[in-house]
Amino acid sequence: METDSQQLYTISVFSENHVGLLTQLSNIFTRRCINIESVSASGCSIPNIHKITLTCRSTPQMMDKVIKQIEKRIDVIRAFCYVDSELVYQEVALYKISTAKMLAENHVEQIIRNYGARILDITPEYTVIEKTGHNDETDALFSELKRYDIKQFVRSGRVAITRSPIEHVDEYLTRRELQKP
Repeated sequence: METDSQQLYTISVFSENHVGLLTQLSNIFTRRCINIESVSASGCSIPNIHKITLTCRSTPQMMDKVIKQIEKRIDVIRAFCYVDSELVYQEVALYKISTAKMLAENHVEQIIRNYGARILDITPEYTVIEKTGHNDETDALFSELKRYDIKQFVRSGRVAITRSPIEHVDEYLTRRELQKP
């Protein structure tokens, strides 16, 4: 149950790419009754290191506990928790609409331009549109395209980088390397 003190957090987990880590992370959230709103995983700027980005709504106190639990996982190098103001972030949304409906009305091209979206594929049956942006922007375009018979819609998880001039995990790894005998 969400309270007024809850806000959206983005958690960045740096790890080795091992099987089962995502399940372990999911269990940490499940045990605390925290719903994961989005997940994204990929390689990062550090060779052989992967970054998992999760978003959820919670309290600052609960997020401190979650980060500590995440960092106890053997495969996790480091985990960080951020609020939106500390990040530059985006997501990608794809919309499949009826080409016939799109061609019947000449406003779709203007809608696509107004939202900074682009057409990826056009067939006689459907047209695929891509929009990169924040959740509210992709939702707004979804609302505009509803009248064009949306056949499919999908949105990626959040991808994010910090506004900090340094990568915090790089700093951590450097300190750790200096401490080795």
